[in-house]
Amino acid sequence: MESDSTVIYRHFNAPSRGFSQFSHELIRHPRLSSDAVRLLTWQLSLPQGARESLSRTAERARIGACAFARAKRQLKEEGFVHERRMQGAGGRWVTQQLVSSVPLTAAQAAKLLGREPVASPQVVPSPRKPAVGEPVTPSTDRHPKKDPEEDTPNPPPAAQESPRIDDARAVIGTLPALSPALRHIPPGMRDELARLAARWLDAGHTSSDIHEHIQRCLPGAGTLVQRPGGFVRYLLRDVPAKELPRPANRLSPRLEGARECAGDHTQPMLFRPLGDETHCPQCALKART
Repeated sequence: MESDSTVIYRHFNAPSRGFSQFSHELIRHPRLSSDAVRLLTWQLSLPQGARESLSRTAERARIGACAFARAKRQLKEEGFVHERRMQGAGGRWVTQQLVSSVPLTAAQAAKLLGREPVASPQVVPSPRKPAVGEPVTPSTDRHPKKDPEEDTPNPPPAAQESPRIDDARAVIGTLPALSPALRHIPPGMRDELARLAARWLDAGHTSSDIHEHIQRCLPGAGTLVQRPGGFVRYLLRDVPAKELPRPANRLSPRLEGARECAGDHTQPMLFRPLGDETHCPQCALKART
């Protein structure tokens, strides 16, 4: 703890180019972590028209996966970041992210996002190596060289099924109750979706975690989901790491039983009360005199 006699001097040279202006309220926001402020100011410093996603910014800023998830959640809760999922041409899903220097309500964000066109992601085909030699016409009038009754190699063993597969099927079975947009999932996809949900359960997530994740990513009311099965498959494809609960902050044994004085001090003043008093002995003495 610094003493009252500490004097701080600051030296600042204003840059002539390549700078951004941010309000003091944003930089000193009491509910944003340092990672959240860095993520937000980095995004706001990008040139107009830049399409860098929040996850790419976190990569460049060396913010880890768990810290990024926590920072993004704080920015969304405070209204600096808004997201919505839209279906573009060809039925492909696109995530639109809005980053603002001031907090926006959901209605304000929806109005701004509504002005932006839905751009479909471009799929670039992978380069293919040409086949060696001239094309050859396959023969159609000869017997195969090998005896078809010859023993074939053993097929690869099937992947072991998750012990939580029944719970995962129950999670998928209750999806239509979450939203009318999920009522028409094809029955043939339910086993595939259940296997994806089982991976979430095996990683320590609960069925409520899965439902909340899907609900957060659902498009706004009135937006038609053309392929609900593919939409859910996309959302469950990647399993995020399960964040462990943080231990409660405790005072050191030396400060157990101490209380902050309610009087006027330059810095927080701790004292050990004898009863239910709220002021330290010095403030109590000043009040009596």
